[in-house]
Amino acid sequence: MSKIRNKNNYIFGATFLGLIGYLFQGSLYGEARVTDGDTIIIDSQRIRLYGIDAVEKNQKCKTKEGREWQCGIEAKDYIVKLVDQNKVFCFRKSKDRYRREVSICYNHKFQSINAEMVRNGYAVAYTKYSKLYINEEKQAKQKKLGIWSGTFTKPEAYRISKKH
Repeated sequence: MSKIRNKNNYIFGATFLGLIGYLFQGSLYGEARVTDGDTIIIDSQRIRLYGIDAVEKNQKCKTKEGREWQCGIEAKDYIVKLVDQNKVFCFRKSKDRYRREVSICYNHKFQSINAEMVRNGYAVAYTKYSKLYINEEKQAKQKKLGIWSGTFTKPEAYRISKKH
């Protein structure tokens, strides 16, 4: 009887590990270093957060009173706070043209870092690639959080303007 039980446990364990491996293939887990509002590094792998476009590091925004503020630096500071010097788990969606992994990432509190960046007004939903974070963007706009508290140039338009 114990030989059968051991064999069944082995089969169950191997099946379970195989299923976990299949479900999480292409995922990344580890301590993340933040480079900007929508890019992190785990080990040596650069990861672009899927479906969002954060204001650029050097980008400035304006308050409703017209005063400039360092929204790009604040976006980076906010994602640093979300990562909180803990391990991050990322589900790989694809690779971009710069060979970065494009992923949905979660912090140690199981919060979607991607969603939190948009929900708190430090990134826009990157609808060119995904419609996933449209509701989070609407919430941030309604509450006038982060970049939505005044005026700003959308990150993609900002990057294009800096190329010319």
